[in-house]
Amino acid sequence: MSRKSKYKFILSGGGTGGHIYPAVAIADELKSRYPDAEFLFVGASDRMEMDKVPQAGYKIKGLWISGIQRRLTLKNLMFPFKLISSLLKSRKIINNFKPNVAIGTGGFASGPLLKVAISKGIPSLIQEQNSYPGITNKLLSKKVNTVCVAYEGLERFFPKEKLKLTGNPIRQDLLKVKGKEIEGKDAFTLIHSKHTLLVLGGSLGARRINELIETNLQFFEDNNVQLVWQCGKLYYDQYKHHNELNHVQVHAFLNNMDMAYAAADIIISRAGAISVSELCIVGKPTIFIPSPNVAEDHQTKNAQAIADKEAAILVREKDLDTEFQNMFSELISNEEKRKTLSKNIEALALINATNDIVDEVEKLLTK
Repeated sequence: MSRKSKYKFILSGGGTGGHIYPAVAIADELKSRYPDAEFLFVGASDRMEMDKVPQAGYKIKGLWISGIQRRLTLKNLMFPFKLISSLLKSRKIINNFKPNVAIGTGGFASGPLLKVAISKGIPSLIQEQNSYPGITNKLLSKKVNTVCVAYEGLERFFPKEKLKLTGNPIRQDLLKVKGKEIEGKDAFTLIHSKHTLLVLGGSLGARRINELIETNLQFFEDNNVQLVWQCGKLYYDQYKHHNELNHVQVHAFLNNMDMAYAAADIIISRAGAISVSELCIVGKPTIFIPSPNVAEDHQTKNAQAIADKEAAILVREKDLDTEFQNMFSELISNEEKRKTLSKNIEALALINATNDIVDEVEKLLTK
């Protein structure tokens, strides 16, 4: 391939794993199709992408940018200066790198970069993970060429003619979970005759979910349920003593996620976009307890979109004390309901998301 025809891709998205992981998955697929291509990521200079992207093998440049807080703070007063700084730096980055296509996966860092790319006539695509989009992607959607989404009905936020329903990029090992229940239970040395509950609160953990599980440890034992409990690294020291119980395994983090999913009979999880997409592919009965502390309450909207199709159970944090035990008891005793939830959530899986998004990127190379 001549130097002239060597493609260059610039990607931006970050702040949380939910924005970073899709960007890396898209880059990996592009790299498999175009081994000679060059890649550059752009993120917020003080956020986790500055570590995660180099770990995945890609170069990254940081912008001095952050989101607008909901209340009047010193950070908000700094926002105009950060925005101007980020736009100027984005212009310099794009002028030097000269990308063929710009790709944004959400988060405030992608705003300035995509805005500059669009102003320079560079073909651009954004990928929205949530059922309720963030402000950055809503603003960018008016000018980009293509908007890849993971949920139906987003024409109320985005221009309909630009929308492509692709789904969210997910870890490829999760596609091979089916039929590995025995292998999964053995990997965690679990008892095969007991129901296994997998509890996921995200890599850092979820305080309210952890409190719920601790309060109900005796209830789970009474119902013949064993737990694989990822409490998160922030909470591990607080909860690790429960490993003394025969029916409980407490983990700070689960490295073999595929085996954990395989072992599970029921899953309790937050409702971040990537978690929801993974759980559709895993196809196990799921109870979503969305975090109420996220922008636009998008986790509740993600979970509601699944629950409305009778594909999962949604319980809000404020209702846990009054509703959880009754709901869980019914689920454990009703095999038919568990089968229905599994079948319905699996029907929502979009397993070719990464390929489909990169197909859309390829169309932009010809523009």
